[in-house]
Amino acid sequence: MLRRERLESVYILPSDASDAVLVGRVWSNAAGGPCPVLIRDGKVLDLTALSPTVSGLFEIEDLAERLATQDGLTDLGALDQYLSGDAGHLLAPIDLQAVKAAGVTFADSMLERVIEELAKGDAGRAQAIREKLAPVLGDSLRGLVAGSEQAAKVKALLQDMGLWSQYLEVGIGPDAEIFTKAQPMSSVTCGDAVGIHPISQWNNPEPEIVLAVRSDGKVIGATLGNDVNLRDVEGRSALLLGKAKDNNASCSIGPFVRLFHGGFTMDVLRTVRVSLLVRGEDGFEMTGESPMEAISRTPENLASQLRNRNHQYPDGAVLFLGTMFAPVKDRRGAGLGFTHEVGDRVEIATPKLGRLVNWVDRTDACPEWTFGTRALFENLARRGLLQGS
Repeated sequence: MLRRERLESVYILPSDASDAVLVGRVWSNAAGGPCPVLIRDGKVLDLTALSPTVSGLFEIEDLAERLATQDGLTDLGALDQYLSGDAGHLLAPIDLQAVKAAGVTFADSMLERVIEELAKGDAGRAQAIREKLAPVLGDSLRGLVAGSEQAAKVKALLQDMGLWSQYLEVGIGPDAEIFTKAQPMSSVTCGDAVGIHPISQWNNPEPEIVLAVRSDGKVIGATLGNDVNLRDVEGRSALLLGKAKDNNASCSIGPFVRLFHGGFTMDVLRTVRVSLLVRGEDGFEMTGESPMEAISRTPENLASQLRNRNHQYPDGAVLFLGTMFAPVKDRRGAGLGFTHEVGDRVEIATPKLGRLVNWVDRTDACPEWTFGTRALFENLARRGLLQGS
């Protein structure tokens, strides 16, 4: 049984929560099911009357302006009552949206992906390869704009040196890597366990900014995410990406989507720094930070590569923007780098979006995912929320 402390709302909310338009999703015991909600002044306000799904809610024009001034919403209780379990519990702040992720968007994580590929998933070989490649690739890749003329020159140089990789192709080439991270309705959220597949002995959290993208491609807000990753599995073969990425409880999103409104804009999002803290029951501690300014592609460019005339998402999507932080701090022995242990507490945070806190367990020990799209609509139908839709 994982040891988890009770979280409090003041700890997970943005530092300027009073100025933020925060959309979430809760399982309400009183309502008997999931509800889209607005978090305001520590209260959970029901948005079901506007839309019974977050996907539908996000399609409303001028949503942030409307919610900033909306009165008369049903009060479902204090946020702390959901963190304690008294009134229900938090759910990931999305539902029907596709869950997508962009990979290899920061120079440091790009280098680590090349190392994984060359090490063939063997953590013991990684340090020697890192020492060989870092002086060359690290200096070459930092500050490069993906798809630029300079990036093409660096590509040619690295090819001549025999250092080219499929990860460098998507990292600095014209086309981004965008993959399916998880299935709609499968994501966990703040306070939940995140899962590591039991076959993995080399894995890591990936702290990321996650964009909320409407069906027409407009980015309306952002939240935090943990793109839990199995380094040894993906390192064996890039064709194992699905097994490395999409597992039970392997995707955490939240705690809330902050809509662009007032002083929170895309320009502000471009300047945030995402911190990572991992604390183990063995006394191990690791910290790191990902500055969004170091990203090699703009959020708008990644969103345009996600949704365009060639690929649509009628229920909307969320897009993980990638991580700069690839942890290398030794844990199980010299030169073996970082890997998770059961019981690790993982905290991903930035003042504008709050804190996403999870505890690590095996995927086969995490609660099974049983409440999918069919269950959602059966629940909404029982509650009389699909009439006239």
